[in-house]
Amino acid sequence: MLATKKPSSSESPEEILTAFNALLTEGRTDGVVALFKKVVARNSELEQELALMLLRKRKSEKVSAAQLQFFFDQVRRGEATLPPNLVDENGALNDAIADDVEKAAANAKTKTPPPAPKPRIKRPIPRDIRRVDNPIPVPPDQRACPSCGEERRCFGHDTTEVIELIPAQIIVRRDMREKLTCDSCDGELVRAPVGEKIVSGGKLGIVLVSQIIVDKYDDGLPLHRQQNRLRRLGIELPVSTLADQIAWAAELLTPLWHLLFAETITSTVMHLDGTGLPVLDRKLSGKTRYGSLWGYVGVSGDEVTCVYVFNSTGKKNGQRPNELGPEDVLAQRSGFTVADAATVFDRSFLRDDLIECGCNMHARRYFVKALDSGDPRAALPIRAFRKLYELERTIREREPRLSPDEILAERIKTIQPMWIQLVSWCLAWLPEVPPASRLGKALRYFNNHSEALGRFLEDGNVPLDNGIVERLHVRAAIARKNFLFTGSDDGGDRAAIMLTILANCRILGINPVEYLTDVLPQLTGTIRVSELSELLPRAWRDRRLARQSEAA
Repeated sequence: MLATKKPSSSESPEEILTAFNALLTEGRTDGVVALFKKVVARNSELEQELALMLLRKRKSEKVSAAQLQFFFDQVRRGEATLPPNLVDENGALNDAIADDVEKAAANAKTKTPPPAPKPRIKRPIPRDIRRVDNPIPVPPDQRACPSCGEERRCFGHDTTEVIELIPAQIIVRRDMREKLTCDSCDGELVRAPVGEKIVSGGKLGIVLVSQIIVDKYDDGLPLHRQQNRLRRLGIELPVSTLADQIAWAAELLTPLWHLLFAETITSTVMHLDGTGLPVLDRKLSGKTRYGSLWGYVGVSGDEVTCVYVFNSTGKKNGQRPNELGPEDVLAQRSGFTVADAATVFDRSFLRDDLIECGCNMHARRYFVKALDSGDPRAALPIRAFRKLYELERTIREREPRLSPDEILAERIKTIQPMWIQLVSWCLAWLPEVPPASRLGKALRYFNNHSEALGRFLEDGNVPLDNGIVERLHVRAAIARKNFLFTGSDDGGDRAAIMLTILANCRILGINPVEYLTDVLPQLTGTIRVSELSELLPRAWRDRRLARQSEAA
């Protein structure tokens, strides 16, 4: 009989209502209550399944406030079976984030309609873009006056600005070097210098080579595709020729890479993170082996620099002559260093002068995976991390901007109480959760690294996470996805140099083609070591801004 078993997804609402009516007709109120409880329990299961399905379909790690509130309510309903100490820990952490939870609940109940979309404001076309006139005459059959038949006179134009593209063209630049002689005597001839090229005797101009570099490493366009594009423009260039130009340019830019490396590892706070870069190994019959790109970002106040280092393996130490693995780089570093808890850093962080700073984004990611697996208990720490970042954003966006000491004081005042409760919650739940479960792994990661994760409460310069270097890897990942692997270890070194230069240009907001076009010719000549720093992206940008300011 339907009333004696749990409602299943195969039973229709009509069947359940029929069972209710039958029980009411028989006067079996106890049966009605029992059936109602089963329906409520089944409804709760369906709600959780739907919430998890929506959670797994999202395109990022972000969990909405409404979803967190739903799972939080499930945790509260299950507290009747928990030991008193865990109920107390839930309550303490909930109190620390109470204003956020209450706000989410209020928004869910009121269902406040979203604000009306703001009217679209057309952005003006920048004035520094060249204007090209496109006269459009009145058709011949409309030029005569319909009244008298005379030709009408033009008295002006209605002008509309349209953004258009002039297709790229391949040209042959004829460098005509002037030669001077003296007619009064048999003096020595003088000749103008050679035109700008990456290498003497080469046939590719500096602008073309700069564009090839940017297209390959910033936009992820492999050389074979660039060859096809150049062919459509009317020129056939072997891929080997394009590769040679990149190799020569990388050699010229190597001194700048060394300066950026030194500036990055001596910064106030340094971030590091690695990403894979397969390498074609001809000893393995055309197969690839595991290589890696290590990204390092240095932050000193408002100044940000970055550098890429290629490793022929994924090991912590370099395996080739002069190759630097992450442990080799950290041996040259002291001070605050932000990294995830990879084992390749363990020995480095045993030093007292190298201060490990954890990544709360990594810690939060473990709890998100636990929530995705269906464990509602993970909603509480995720909600705490959400508030942690909201408070930090409020501190960072305050005007006037706060100094590092003022930032630290605000963090201790607003964030530290909640952080202490989060640490206590994770510590209390650790022995109650199976270590192999998703939540168990999240708790173990957090508890093992809570000291490093809370380092932002010791100095205002220390950030909450390692996001700045993870975002740096986006362009490298796009390029890797398109060209799949690097052809050799030397190719990996060249990729690291090019990605370093282009990433610094991107951070500073300068056009990399313009930068390379200006800097590469200067590197082909004789230049003092003391003058190299003037060619770094930041110095180049500052000089250009100064010239623009003077011209204005």
